[in-house]
Amino acid sequence: MTDEVGARPESGAMASKSPVVASVLLSLAVGAYAVSYGVLGVQAGLTVAQTCTISLLVFTGASQFAAVGVISSGGSPYAALGSALLLAARNGVYGLAMSRVLPEGRVRRLVAAQFVIDESTAMALAQHDSRRRIEAFWATGVGIYVFWNLGTLVGALVGDRLSDPAALGLDAAFPAGFVALLIPHLSKVGGRLAGVLGAVIALALTPVLPPGAPILLAALAVLVGLREVPAR
Repeated sequence: MTDEVGARPESGAMASKSPVVASVLLSLAVGAYAVSYGVLGVQAGLTVAQTCTISLLVFTGASQFAAVGVISSGGSPYAALGSALLLAARNGVYGLAMSRVLPEGRVRRLVAAQFVIDESTAMALAQHDSRRRIEAFWATGVGIYVFWNLGTLVGALVGDRLSDPAALGLDAAFPAGFVALLIPHLSKVGGRLAGVLGAVIALALTPVLPPGAPILLAALAVLVGLREVPAR
């Protein structure tokens, strides 16, 4: 499929818009939510170093919250690992979508793989040309990585001083970020179809499958929208 830039020129205002600003704002919101993870990690019995190391190496919020939730409820480390891996598996689906965006070369792709997350994938695929897709991917991935780890550190240091992260509204930052990510995709048929299909799958399977499985299966809806994504 040809690049949409050649087939549908953008206006001067739209052409000058950079995804970096949106990426920074999103990174700030996700960083605020990471404070909650840092607090919960310490409250679950992890040290500050352990809590921060998980964010540095794992870098996928849903998996981290799942693991901390299992540990805090008395579950074994193996159960925590299983829940985290189940949720993290959706990033493999995102990898398929991003294979046309990520840079060539094994080393560069290995580095880029660390930043293939919900937000960087959505921001990249919302762009209309290859240059902006790459720009959006790196700006979002690196930006969120920095602020996620900073937020984790702050939350871990605060620890027991903040007994309820929801009291400050930190739990709303992450869902609000996902709503913002959804909007650019609603202009495409594939994006609307993927959103509706993902929501239906998640709602239908949540009562009957273990936590994490509905999200993993709903992520497959992303593949439906790939036909609307122009090739590089």
